[in-house]
Amino acid sequence: MFNFKEILSVSLILFSVIDIIGSVPIIIDLRKKAGHVQSEKATVVSGIIMVVFLLVGEGILGLFGIDIYSFAIAGALIMFFMGMEMVLGIQIFKNDPQDLNSASIVPLAFPLIAGAGTMTTLISLKAEFATPNIFIGIFINLAFVYLVLKTSGWLEKKIGNAGFNVLRKVFGIILLAIAIKLFKSHLQF
Repeated sequence: MFNFKEILSVSLILFSVIDIIGSVPIIIDLRKKAGHVQSEKATVVSGIIMVVFLLVGEGILGLFGIDIYSFAIAGALIMFFMGMEMVLGIQIFKNDPQDLNSASIVPLAFPLIAGAGTMTTLISLKAEFATPNIFIGIFINLAFVYLVLKTSGWLEKKIGNAGFNVLRKVFGIILLAIAIKLFKSHLQF
């Protein structure tokens, strides 16, 4: 049931999609505007969103008559465009205006951490990997998200903008490769 290779794959895929390291400049900017970021609240809310969508997302799709493979291909396309954003430094997806009083929830927990890309990825992963391994991958990523949220000020000083840009591009290329693999494996003729 538990497979280390699957857990590692799921963890890396979610890490690339969530892109919490690439989001540190946004988190720092949000912290400056809102005064603080509630790391615990943002982590718990994003975790609830991910787990609930993993458990009932397929049922919701069923209500619309969409099969998991079609959703996986759609997810692969979204992941592809997210990877393109990261590599090319362009913005394809637009964020909603933010309410600074609830900054830990919107836009931090949703859509920054557990947004459309993450939810689409979870459904896509469910078509490929065992659910318990996906749960473990989610919790590994939530632990890392919490750590990054707590240390964002320190990270800002240590890594700098150039370091963040390099990390973002590397994970963008990984995300592009994963998107292409998902697309190819679910394409049916």
